[in-house]
Amino acid sequence: MKAATADLRDHTPMMQQWLRIKAEFPDTLVFYRMGDFYELFHDDARKGSRLLDVTLTTRGSSAGEPVVMAGVPVHAVESYLAKAIRAREAVAICEQVGEVGAGKGPVERKVVRVVTPGTITDAELLADKRDAVLLALTELRGTWGLAWLALSSGELGLAECASGAIAGWIGRLDPAEVLVDRERLPPSVATSLESSLPAGAITPRPGWQFDATLGDRKLREQLGVATLAGYGAEELHAAHAAAAALLAFAEHTQGRALAHVRGVVVQRESELLDLPPATCRNLELVRTLRGEDAPTLYALIDTCATGMGSRALRAWLTRPLRDRRIAVQRHDALEALLDGAHRALHAALRHVADVERIAARLALRQVRPRELAGLRSTLQSLPALRAALPAQTTELLDRLRAALDPPGGILRALEAALAAEPAAQLRDGGVIAAGFDAELDELRGLMQNADAFLLKIEQQERARTGIPNLRVQYSKVHGFSIEVTQGQASKVPPDYRRRQTLKNAERYITPELKAFEDKALSSQERALVRERVLFDALLDDLAAHLDALTALARALAGLDALAALAERAETLDWVRPTFSREPCIDIAGGRHPVVEARLLESGAGPFVPNDCRLDASRRMLVVTGPNMGGKSTYMRQVALIAVLAAMGSFVPAVTCRLGPIDAIHTRIGAADDLANARSTFMVEMTEAAAILHAATDHSLVLMDEIGRGTSTFDGLALASAIARHLHDRNRAFTLFATHYFELTEFPARHERALNVHVSAVESGADVVFLHAIEAGPASRSYGVQVARLAGMPQAVLRNARATLEALEAQQAARRAQIDLFAAAPAVADATPSAVEEALGRLDPDMLSPKEALQALYDLKSLLEGCAKP
Repeated sequence: MKAATADLRDHTPMMQQWLRIKAEFPDTLVFYRMGDFYELFHDDARKGSRLLDVTLTTRGSSAGEPVVMAGVPVHAVESYLAKAIRAREAVAICEQVGEVGAGKGPVERKVVRVVTPGTITDAELLADKRDAVLLALTELRGTWGLAWLALSSGELGLAECASGAIAGWIGRLDPAEVLVDRERLPPSVATSLESSLPAGAITPRPGWQFDATLGDRKLREQLGVATLAGYGAEELHAAHAAAAALLAFAEHTQGRALAHVRGVVVQRESELLDLPPATCRNLELVRTLRGEDAPTLYALIDTCATGMGSRALRAWLTRPLRDRRIAVQRHDALEALLDGAHRALHAALRHVADVERIAARLALRQVRPRELAGLRSTLQSLPALRAALPAQTTELLDRLRAALDPPGGILRALEAALAAEPAAQLRDGGVIAAGFDAELDELRGLMQNADAFLLKIEQQERARTGIPNLRVQYSKVHGFSIEVTQGQASKVPPDYRRRQTLKNAERYITPELKAFEDKALSSQERALVRERVLFDALLDDLAAHLDALTALARALAGLDALAALAERAETLDWVRPTFSREPCIDIAGGRHPVVEARLLESGAGPFVPNDCRLDASRRMLVVTGPNMGGKSTYMRQVALIAVLAAMGSFVPAVTCRLGPIDAIHTRIGAADDLANARSTFMVEMTEAAAILHAATDHSLVLMDEIGRGTSTFDGLALASAIARHLHDRNRAFTLFATHYFELTEFPARHERALNVHVSAVESGADVVFLHAIEAGPASRSYGVQVARLAGMPQAVLRNARATLEALEAQQAARRAQIDLFAAAPAVADATPSAVEEALGRLDPDMLSPKEALQALYDLKSLLEGCAKP
């Protein structure tokens, strides 16, 4: 913009100030406080007008150019910030910090915080059930370090991984913003991030900020420790480098230290149940395949009373642990909460505020009066909450119960200092309780007695002037005045001074009224200043108890999540799973939780339960059956039951026993990736290859209709080879659904595989799906019958039946017996011949012409010798 490029001295003092501030935040919208508005100027104003739907205007000039501007009202700023965040724009909030009239030039202003997608803490901008996670990642000596922070809860985490695992971590953490080293981001990783994240979620940062030594120091300072060994993080140098940039960015945006970040969680891939992005997507854990929030497994189980509980439940679901001890503790707690005990707990939790976010905003000095009132109400409800806990004790419930007894000084401070119903904003006054501070009470008294004094003045002046309709009133613009109609204006005394002329009246001020005005208005301003001082002192008192408030928040969230799982178990007739050290998946009467709930809602009939039994001697089920018969539903329900058990929930089954599971891999459905030049079949093969490389003998693999994206023979060949690799090499627990009936011969040659099929019966031209899993292979796919159900024209159906009959007859007549599952051809002997060995020993660059000619004769001699019988 021209105005910005002109010499700074050519600008007005206010624009000089704005330009200096803007220079520090060149890529950020600057909300510049001017009275009751935040103004944007020049290019910021043009962008803001487009993104925020505000009016663009010009006012005055600076450096010879019109000042382009747009503004948003202070009282509605949250709604405009929400629009900016949705548009992936960062906003710098620039406030007036100096006293008006304290010196020459504009009032002193400075940026007090920067709002970005990953650093939002305002309740109006955050989703109740999701944290905004800020993630930083960088590479150090071949290892990728990750550090993440949820500012609204204070959760700080570290991890390290290979480049191929970054997408998995993105899926687990679901970050709102990712900080990367702008100078060292490999194209392959950049492409992976861009395909996994929404547009604008990647924020490049200077490379020098990603420093491992600096990160180690910043982490120790943040946690107040001399070493990170106690957290298991001392040797995570790549993660330290990421943490350096993460903490610096978070402190920069908040304009202060992160007092509520008091711990760090180190997560290792070997400790988590691996749920790759494809698995989370195909199982619809938190989003449907269409990207919607429901119907999903999370939407089904989340009946929490608080946002804290919903967020805890989401973390349990998306990041389950392989170690079964935590899951068993949750199962124990759920048993104690059954038989209605969860209802009293849920009812008590309905009166609880979001303590987790209140504690974070308290630490960042952004908490509002009514949020503190919510905290006070929560603390007052804790005795009833403790009484609602079941008498039956468990290790987990006892630990959570102990955290429900924070220091009494927190509640006493809030009850003493905070008004019963405080104003929404501190600037509105009425936040500090009456009787808490004598000076404030005196100032408020002056304000509250104004009405009585004005009535007295009005009666006095009416008697003195003889004007019966004389009125004393107040306006924000002109202050106090005596209003007299034009017809009575001749009767006003000499000490009346005209203040304003109206169409039908005159307004005056008297010395007595002016003296009262000065006193009353100054008392209002002084009362607001005094309330600010007292409110800040209250925040200081509460900040000393941040650890206790954080522990309380986590206990409340845990109890809420457990109450929700208990309610789901009781309402939906779920059972407690058991765990075994032996490899097995033994599910009797398993049901797909989401499909079953949808059937109940629609009145479409009961869900048909099915068993799944896999163990060391039976590791693969080859699943065949008709389209629409329920093969995919059956496979998904097995995986969902495994996820629910691992997170600590009861499961939809009659009985369930699970051995160790380290990962759940899925290849389901058909979708292309045209943005990255990958066809549907390429996506299918890429996901299948990833599974074959990653699956172990403790993994659960769902393989649905592999090979259908290419020709019949290519697809059949690939499907048979993949099935054999999973059976012989990976030895993973595998559910392998297919329409290639040739694959039903697989179990006859592979002892750990078994045929099962989804049953269906024909009724005339129709097919009836029974949805029951039965032993043995299916004989038909019933594709034409399903096409009829879809409304295909009769002419097409008749043509399809005739063609199908002809093809089946032709296939039966000339079918070749190909062993799809024979051992792969042996690789030819790779031992080099004498000629190859001699050739390998030669260095052409070191040979003279004569030596080269002799070497050629020698090679010919060797070749002739090899050729002799």
